[in-house]
Order: sequence, then C-alpha cells, then structure tokens
Amino acid sequence: MPENETNADENVIFVGNKPPMSYVLAVVTQFNGGSDEVTIKARGRAISRAVDTAEITRNRFIKDAKVKSINIGTETITNEEGKTSNVSSIEITLTTKK
Repeated sequence: MPENETNADENVIFVGNKPPMSYVLAVVTQFNGGSDEVTIKARGRAISRAVDTAEITRNRFIKDAKVKSINIGTETITNEEGKTSNVSSIEITLTTKK
C-alpha cells in the first residue's frame, strides 16, 4: 500500500453512536499531531453528530480550521436477509491550511 494512502486513512474520523465530544477529541488529536486536513465521515442518523463534531471543533478548539469541502451521497446497504436499503452519507473535510 502506498504511504500517502495510509496517511489519508489516518486522517479520517468515522462518526457513530458516541457523544460528539469523543469525536471532537479525535479530530483535535489529529490536528495537534501535525495533520493539515481531517475528514469526518458519517452515515444515517450519525450525520447530525458529524456536523456537531465539525462545528464544535471549529468554534471552540481550533479557531483557524476551515471547512474545505462537504460531500453528501447515498450508499446502498444489503442486510443479512438480502434486502437493500439506501442510507445517506456525509463527508466533512476540515483544514488548517492558509
């Protein structure tokens, strides 16, 4: 695996059912570790938690962080019974580059 691919994977935070501050801590840790860019990803009901994470990070902890991009989409998921369902997804990319 190329080195830049593993570096990109390290800068991705997947949002789930934990409180938003858990993910804020992960994002701040990434930025403090020297990353210029962090991507926050979520699906379904966790989308609002991902937005909260990005806004708390920008407004309280890393004031110079900017939203580089927001990508929304739909993913098709197949469950154990073989039924497919559409789930909304979001990717929010924060950057501290000038």
